[in-house]
Amino acid sequence: MSGPTRWLRVEPRYGGPPGAGNGGWTCGLVAAALPAPPPVPEVTLHSPAPLHVPLALRGGTSGAVLHTSGGRLVATVVPRGEDIPAVPPALLDAADGWVARHGAHHLPTCFVCGPRRPDGLRIRPRRTPDGGIAATVVLPVDGVPARLAVWAALDCPGGWTVIKPGRTHLLGRLAVVVDRLPGAGDVCLVVGRAVRVEGRKALVRTTLYGADGAVAARAEATWVSVGR
Repeated sequence: MSGPTRWLRVEPRYGGPPGAGNGGWTCGLVAAALPAPPPVPEVTLHSPAPLHVPLALRGGTSGAVLHTSGGRLVATVVPRGEDIPAVPPALLDAADGWVARHGAHHLPTCFVCGPRRPDGLRIRPRRTPDGGIAATVVLPVDGVPARLAVWAALDCPGGWTVIKPGRTHLLGRLAVVVDRLPGAGDVCLVVGRAVRVEGRKALVRTTLYGADGAVAARAEATWVSVGR
């Protein structure tokens, strides 16, 4: 993939797994760095994005690759041809309690949903009667670019549709359509639903609704079980 090299960093604030960037944030960072992002960018994570180190993004609108300075492949991004259906909204009043308490969260320092991250998005996903996930999130967050916050907010709620106690799932691929950015201080609703599970991989969809109830962004993701 030809094109100029752009240098990116995943700052420590936006961590997910220990020592690595949150998957949704990393995917959004890559998509936003393209000279002309496609309508539906799809980012595949090949290895964890290290924190606070230079990462080289090479390529253009038809596709790009993200490497460490040592040459390790971190991510690839391509245009997605298919649109992403929206997940119908869910009533939080009908949702069960938070799916991960302090002692049960598999990644407690995650920027998006970690209970030990007061400076994160503080998303607390809850089960809905149809087996999906619903949560609220206030966007944008102080000091956090709004578009990247949307990508991150669409990440973990999808994973929680398939995460089970005693097992860790990590984001493998994420495609996002941003229909519009939330207004300042909007209390948004994010909902997730599993589409199918095949072996270690799960296909899930998430949708972000603005304070007025209209769709703000839609995502489809592949999550991978990596064991206990």
